[in-house]
Amino acid sequence: MYGGSTSGKEEEYDYLFKIVLIGDSGVGKSNLLSRFTRDTFNLESKSTIGVEFATRNVNIDGKVIKAQIWDTAGQERYRAITSAYYRGAVGALLVYDVCVLQSFRNLEIWLKELNDHAEKNIVVMLVGNKCDLRHLRSVGTEDARFFAQQQGLSFIETSALDSTNVEEAFCQILQS
Repeated sequence: MYGGSTSGKEEEYDYLFKIVLIGDSGVGKSNLLSRFTRDTFNLESKSTIGVEFATRNVNIDGKVIKAQIWDTAGQERYRAITSAYYRGAVGALLVYDVCVLQSFRNLEIWLKELNDHAEKNIVVMLVGNKCDLRHLRSVGTEDARFFAQQQGLSFIETSALDSTNVEEAFCQILQS
């Protein structure tokens, strides 16, 4: 498990918010986590087994928010393990790969799981990851925006590789 504090002593914070990353295996959840919490990216990222988490303190409206980001496994066989980790989450990033149509089609399954296991007032943002791969895109921005609108979700496209909108996605969900 990862910790977000760089010094030996624990940094003080005003609020602790738990955010979960959900979506199919391979959509880039782990790299979004590492880009936001450690500003790193791993091209050879392996599938998450079970759950990992990392933290980062961010200043929002003069308050220090400790963001505890949980990265859940996208594979079907780990679904039972991850359902317990939705408890207590105030936000969720519902992630799909803009180059993999099936990851977009599976969003309704992930939303159902989220609705079954998470708090009813959880804030959810739809995240289209890997937007840097324009030449491989199979999910249009407008299709995703329409889906988000239908579901009452906010929407953003990101690239964990080149950092596009990663900070914005996490900070928007933390502000909500």
